Amino acid sequence: MSKFALQSIPLYLSEMAPPQYRGAINNGFELCISIGILIANVINYGVQKIEGGWGWRISLSMAAVPAAFLTIGAIFLPETPSFLIQRDGNVDEAKMMLQRLRGTTGVQKELDDLVTASNISRAIKNPYRNILKKKYRPQLVIALLIPFFNQVTGINVINFYAPVMFRTIGLGESAALMSAVVTRLCATVANIVAMVVVDKFGRRKLLLVGGVQMILSQFTVGAILAVKFKDHGVMDKEYGYLVLVIMCVFVAGFAWSWGPLTYLVPTEICPLEIRSAGQSVVIAVIFLMTFVIGQTFLNMLCHLKFGTFFLFGGWVCVMTLFVFFFLPETKQLPMEQMEQVWRRHWFWKRIVGEGEEEADQAQTGAGAIAMSAAAHSS
Repeated sequence: MSKFALQSIPLYLSEMAPPQYRGAINNGFELCISIGILIANVINYGVQKIEGGWGWRISLSMAAVPAAFLTIGAIFLPETPSFLIQRDGNVDEAKMMLQRLRGTTGVQKELDDLVTASNISRAIKNPYRNILKKKYRPQLVIALLIPFFNQVTGINVINFYAPVMFRTIGLGESAALMSAVVTRLCATVANIVAMVVVDKFGRRKLLLVGGVQMILSQFTVGAILAVKFKDHGVMDKEYGYLVLVIMCVFVAGFAWSWGPLTYLVPTEICPLEIRSAGQSVVIAVIFLMTFVIGQTFLNMLCHLKFGTFFLFGGWVCVMTLFVFFFLPETKQLPMEQMEQVWRRHWFWKRIVGEGEEEADQAQTGAGAIAMSAAAHSS
């Protein structure tokens, strides 16, 4: 169920939100995830002393509550304008939905863009095969690498193994569980910050600054463990709490940049005809890398020790450079106009090619003319 939710919710929010608020609304999704993890950590801390094996049973069963709310609430959600046009061909209902969402009757330009995108999308029989075409190479590469980089930051090490890690560096059992609550609280606050600034400063700036923040945090933690903990031994509690503070800085850096934007950016860059396929690729990579990191971290920690944090920090360096050179800004840009961004980008324009641009323009123009004729005839 979580896979379906991660695939569909960012897509739904992106299609419903106006361009100027799309970043903040999508970041609300990550904020809710962060709040959910925070509540789960608080529950784990609260049930730790329940005897008879009931603590973990209570903790696990509580997950059914939000799942029930999500399932029942989804029944009452309206369809997006893009869906109404593409699946049902109901332009009039889509227009009314746009007017309701935007709070104005002046939605014809956006409606025309959606209709044009829908005409192109309907001609695509297999979006998963279509996303492999050269014209969609930028979207495919970014849909693969953004979630990959998201996971190799080491964020799920904190999500999965925070109590184990903090207990290993000298904090007690209760303090280790509370430390997991503290780090998630920092992430929740950072998510709120992201909602406020993402549409003001843009996606690239947040990813770059968040990347630098995570690089410094990972390398600092690695250095402290190398000097004070070394290969084996005991570290003073004071340094354990210092590591906790730095990990809070790391988690905050992730939570207001790579956390929410991993879901937002792929939905923004993919045109309607490959949008569902692109988001499916993102979620598949996230789940694959979550499994890989979850299964290998403890072995990495045993063999690499403090070097594990240098490894994660090195990956953050790579992904920050990738954003700097290869990811264009998508702030407040209508998703149906993303094609123009690739044509102007210093690198991707070489991949996409001018010949395909002319063909795309001809196809888009034909679709717009056909829809215009249909509108006049009706």
